[in-house]
Amino acid sequence: MQTLLNRATQEAAATLPAIARLGPQLDKLGQMMMECWSHKGKLLVCGNGGSACDAMHLSEELVARFEKKRRGLASIALCDPSVITCAGNDFGYETVFSRQIEALGNEGDLLIVLTTSGNSPNILLAIEQAKRQQMRTAAFLGRDGGKTKGQCDVELIVPAKTSHRIQEGHQILYHTLCEWIDQRVD
Repeated sequence: MQTLLNRATQEAAATLPAIARLGPQLDKLGQMMMECWSHKGKLLVCGNGGSACDAMHLSEELVARFEKKRRGLASIALCDPSVITCAGNDFGYETVFSRQIEALGNEGDLLIVLTTSGNSPNILLAIEQAKRQQMRTAAFLGRDGGKTKGQCDVELIVPAKTSHRIQEGHQILYHTLCEWIDQRVD
């Protein structure tokens, strides 16, 4: 166990300098979020697997609270299992997020996607749908960004090799973002 733990902490530590260099992109995303909320907009957040859990985690930190008691901020994780299974069954799994964006997204809203590979067809279609609806887009990515790289207004790429290390990096980024938001919202 100790050998695995040592390797895990070394791998995590190796990604920290790259994550620390994402400050300008994280600042831009924070500004986009604040602008969205200032115009009564909302965030739509999505991902698959562990990234779906991160989408829910980020949304709950914004809607309920992070560290301080403040007003709730509009954020919806696109993770309703009845909607996902219906859209997947009736239209194909690649549409499970784009269909929800079609129904819930408005001009001025912000889509945030989380994907370790950057290659998920449902994520790529979600970004396309958001753009059609005049939404801004942001992506938490991994490795080299995959097919999603270059598709969003803001991209935060954690250059780790494994999904779990990428997701750990994503958590550092969105928790930092939540702390920054807590400092600005009453």
